[in-house]
Amino acid sequence: MWLRINHNIPKNQRYTIGARIENKFLDLLEVSYIAYFTAKESKAEKISSCILTLDTLKFLMCTAWEAALISHKQYEEIAKKLDGIGKILGGWRKSLENPDKKNYTL
Repeated sequence: MWLRINHNIPKNQRYTIGARIENKFLDLLEVSYIAYFTAKESKAEKISSCILTLDTLKFLMCTAWEAALISHKQYEEIAKKLDGIGKILGGWRKSLENPDKKNYTL
């Protein structure tokens, strides 16, 4: 989705904040992949790194929206997806903190 939006950003901003946002998306993908395959003992640290990367990405998206580089509709759509990712990462971290507690009840 971001790649379609990035093409509509003016050229000079596309290669500054646009590229930075694109790199953060790739960083988030990379660090979440690493967290998935990390040993259980250090997994919480990697998930915290994922959450930090996600928060930075949200900040950059907000900055792009405030600078009117992306429309309100585009920002809203991406923000909802990023919030969903945040919930997943938060649940993942919480499940590591309480391994005996399950997310479901019988």
